[in-house]
Amino acid sequence: MSDLRDRVRGPLAPSTGVQRPLGIDDVEIEGGPFGRWQAINREASIPLGLEQMEKSGAVPNLRLAAGEGGGSFQGYRFQDSDLYKQLEAVAWEHSRLPDDAYRAFVAESAALLARAQRPDGYLNSHYQMVKPDKVFAELEYSHEMYCAGHLFQAAVAAARAGCGEELLAVARRFADLLVERFLVGGDDGIDGHAEVETALVELYRLTGERPYLELASKLIDNRGKGLIADSGMGPLYAQDHLPVRAADTAVGHAVRQLYLEAGVVDVAVETGDEELLACSIRRWEDLVATKTSITGGHGSRHDGEAFGERYELPPDRAYNESCAAIAAVHWNWRLLLATGHGRYADLIERTLYNAFAASTSAGGTRFFYVNPLQRRADLFEDAYLGRRREWFACACCPPNIMRLVSSLGHYVATTDDEGLSVHQYVPGTIRAGGITLAVETDYPWDGRVRFTVRATPGGEWTLKLRVPAWSAPGELTPNADGYAELRRAWKPGDTFTLDLDLTPRLVLPHRRIDALRGCAAIERGPLVYCFEQIDQTADLEDLALVPDTRLRAVRRDLPGLGSTVLIEADAVRLPPAPPEGLPYTPQNTPQNTTAPTDLPARTPVTVTAVPYYQWDNRDGGVMRVWTPLA
Repeated sequence: MSDLRDRVRGPLAPSTGVQRPLGIDDVEIEGGPFGRWQAINREASIPLGLEQMEKSGAVPNLRLAAGEGGGSFQGYRFQDSDLYKQLEAVAWEHSRLPDDAYRAFVAESAALLARAQRPDGYLNSHYQMVKPDKVFAELEYSHEMYCAGHLFQAAVAAARAGCGEELLAVARRFADLLVERFLVGGDDGIDGHAEVETALVELYRLTGERPYLELASKLIDNRGKGLIADSGMGPLYAQDHLPVRAADTAVGHAVRQLYLEAGVVDVAVETGDEELLACSIRRWEDLVATKTSITGGHGSRHDGEAFGERYELPPDRAYNESCAAIAAVHWNWRLLLATGHGRYADLIERTLYNAFAASTSAGGTRFFYVNPLQRRADLFEDAYLGRRREWFACACCPPNIMRLVSSLGHYVATTDDEGLSVHQYVPGTIRAGGITLAVETDYPWDGRVRFTVRATPGGEWTLKLRVPAWSAPGELTPNADGYAELRRAWKPGDTFTLDLDLTPRLVLPHRRIDALRGCAAIERGPLVYCFEQIDQTADLEDLALVPDTRLRAVRRDLPGLGSTVLIEADAVRLPPAPPEGLPYTPQNTPQNTTAPTDLPARTPVTVTAVPYYQWDNRDGGVMRVWTPLA
């Protein structure tokens, strides 16, 4: 196998597939929300994360494992994984904009990990310091392979960014131990938290060591055979209820399922296993149709951070963990590369601009673990739902967010034998195979995207542009995969303009989603909108949208948020709820019987909606995505 470090400087480098990814440094993002997020990530989020690696115990724990320092172990058994995700974020950021401080952090961390690593390759500060006699004995909840997976991904990132040979050596020693025990040695243990599968495949792609791929394949095929001991949450929680090839729907802990799916697609692509790929696509289709929030979020239950039943999508109790949004992007990206279908890019876009973007404050130093679609005035669960927090005791989300933001350029465009495909519309420059393409746009605020060819390898090649499912195709007719194709002998200076329809739209839920019946939401382009109390002239809980309202897009500057397109709509203020008695009335009871005599039953008002991802940056009050229809 060729050295893929020189081919793709990004998270994913499959050896085959319909589309080929670009490296992070092949795409320069020069504005728009993506550019803003990357700037804030570099200026605020990553420095905070580096500081928290010390405060949270992630780095001190490893010093203890290395026989350095004093004190006792801090945090959860998977605390090491926070450092690994932070290392990956730093590596991709170094690849994007080289920085000696980032290179030094990777080198210092790798040296510490090497000192902490046991001679046999094992590395996990919790089990080395707290339970040395239980190594690999509690896989149902130990997260040992999960942590190893994040180490492998950090090592791949550092190697591809040109700053991680020592980190890669640490990762390979641990990976070789896993192969020796769980592949060659015949141990059928499986980590209760999937993640290592996709990481092993990427380590195989980097190094060419096939046993890493074979171990990933074994771990996937052994699920559903009762080999994961019950952690107290049952077999569905860890996706051990059915063999992967037989399962039809996503179940259990959402992040575990989505990371597992990423590994399933990786193994299927590298082994040519069409059956394995097909079963993942089958679950994707069911998930999208029955278990996905309008924001692209996943996980409807706080209990077990889990998927619920089909169409169980409550707005107020939605869990929608930030890590689940990230894992969903990983899965969808792999499906896109494997098949070339634009529907996966559509869902990546929906997730990035909504469920994922909402996870971080405008200033980049506060985060959501949970991303609900409604917040009431008397909310009392401050720990996760009240406001964004600077950090968490279980801090899986913040460094995970940082690593995806640093690598956003990887998800913008791809190449194939015909030319260049653009999946996400951001201002900047794309370089691939002798092609240099400049992109000018104010997307997603404006639907016009202008492309200028700056360099071309000569001859004919095809420019494929995704036409989102929410946009009318206009003058372009998309192909079966959802892309407009322009094939010609391009010359430097040639331009093309894509106009996408950003007319605001009122969206209704499926009739089986009981929690949303009688409600509507607002979308414009890829953005889902919400109502916050700060923008309304009446109590948001008493407002209902007029079904035939004309939605008006209005551009304004919001303090701390910058230039934003808001949506104004017609609504009515309903009479307040009765002060006592049951909150139910017979069908024919006039709605205004309990209203003050001087208040009309339905007062016309104008309501204002903001992009969902910008919520909770101002008043911290009531919020709704789904609003009753009058």
